[in-house]
Amino acid sequence: MSYGKIAAASLLAVGLLSSQAFAAGDPVKGKAVFARCAICHNVEKDGGNGVGPNLFGIAGRKSASVDGFNYSGKMKAANITWTDENLAKWVSGPAKMVPGNKMAFGGIAQKSQIADVVAYLDTLK
Repeated sequence: MSYGKIAAASLLAVGLLSSQAFAAGDPVKGKAVFARCAICHNVEKDGGNGVGPNLFGIAGRKSASVDGFNYSGKMKAANITWTDENLAKWVSGPAKMVPGNKMAFGGIAQKSQIADVVAYLDTLK
């Protein structure tokens, strides 16, 4: 096997392991942790926006793409796709991921709770 194929296979394996780490989250526990997010975010299909944008269908969506929500210029310019990895980064510290965004939330520090919230967000389809 060539070096290029070995490197590609290694990157694929790392990506799969990364996805599996988030899959290990518990969506039931994540829903409970998400309760602190629900103060600002609606998760109902066609439920409209709150202080923050509606998060129904967030997994795989582009950032700053919910109609009718007034995003900051920083979020509009961020051009993020909400993969599990990016959702985990965001949940752990929105201001670290996109400095200057409008979200006033310090983040979740506990890795298991981050994985749980991401697993819950993945169910919103």
